[in-house]
Amino acid sequence: MVVPMSIDEKTMLRPVNLFNLTEVIDQCQQEYGVPPRPNWITTYYGGHDIKLTLQRFTGNIIFSNGLRDPYSAGGVLKNISDNIIALPTVNGSHCLDIVKSNKTSDPDWLVQQRKTEVEIIEGWIAKYYADLKAINKWIPFKLQ
Repeated sequence: MVVPMSIDEKTMLRPVNLFNLTEVIDQCQQEYGVPPRPNWITTYYGGHDIKLTLQRFTGNIIFSNGLRDPYSAGGVLKNISDNIIALPTVNGSHCLDIVKSNKTSDPDWLVQQRKTEVEIIEGWIAKYYADLKAINKWIPFKLQ
């Protein structure tokens, strides 16, 4: 998998070599004996139109993005459907909401973020069991 990354002179960070696909292909061929597949991830996962892909093939996903995290720029920041939900937060950072909670130091916004996530997931589980119960009366055997 090819992940193009580089830093140019337009940032506060020290510039590094700019990404060069030809060099990456040559290096993979030399080190591993196979060329990389630069378009594999979008071909395999349908990333050409992530919104369309998510609408058609997924559900019950929460995209929690802390906007202090530079990775959030590439994240899902708006709801795509009723069950593909974006929960961006101005104060958060990468994976902060899934780190173990700390009652003495977690800020109020983080406590609320986690609470919202749990409420959404509980709603999905409740709907699943309600749907299961509704179809259970129409099948000749009981689901365990």
